[in-house]
Amino acid sequence: MHPAPIDGSLAQPVIRRLNALRRLSDEGIASLERAIREGTQHVGAGEDLICEGDAVHSVRIILSGWLCRYKTLEDGRRQIVNFVLPGETCDAYTYLLSMIDHSIATLTPVVYADVKRPQFEALVAHDRSVAEAFWCETLVNSAIQREWAINLGRRLALERVAHLLCELYERLSPVGLIEGNSCAFPVTQMDLADATGLSVVHLNRTLQELRSSGLILLRERTLTITDLNALRSTALFSPNYLYLHRA
Repeated sequence: MHPAPIDGSLAQPVIRRLNALRRLSDEGIASLERAIREGTQHVGAGEDLICEGDAVHSVRIILSGWLCRYKTLEDGRRQIVNFVLPGETCDAYTYLLSMIDHSIATLTPVVYADVKRPQFEALVAHDRSVAEAFWCETLVNSAIQREWAINLGRRLALERVAHLLCELYERLSPVGLIEGNSCAFPVTQMDLADATGLSVVHLNRTLQELRSSGLILLRERTLTITDLNALRSTALFSPNYLYLHRA
């Protein structure tokens, strides 16, 4: 992991996501941009950014690239428990615990800001809007995990995959990573299978059903949702748990 140069545009996904959760003050934005600029790093694809059992002494804020949170059983079986997208953090307040209980791996090359605990605590102490935005993100992460529990425990395979696609699409929207009705989708079928608790064969059949129904196109690492309302209906999806539109 090495330092990487940053310009103001690279911080925009973070500012946009936090602003969607809680309106940031101008001072808060300036302080956040400064912390990001001072701590920017990059890492290649296919690497563990954080390993289960690690002590965490900083907050990692994702500026570009995709990651996944996962846990592995002793026999090697893997469960992806969430994805981490541009603008999101690898849990803002994990440093309050003695260690992290899961691993986070990069799916693509990733640029992130490594903000050390003293700097992060000063940042949230000096600006209430920033503190509330990061707490909101932590609460939203908990809401996402509850929805994933429902996905794995109660939804049928078609609903399960459609719901995950809807969620990722909605999470990318406020950070400006949707073009028309398409978005980058650097997730393999193995990753999707591990995220939905399906075999790769079952996952492939389910994707084919979504394609043949005219709901999605998946081509060259790009997802196009051809009928968002119909896909939401298929998934029994409501975006309310993402809290991305302030009252």
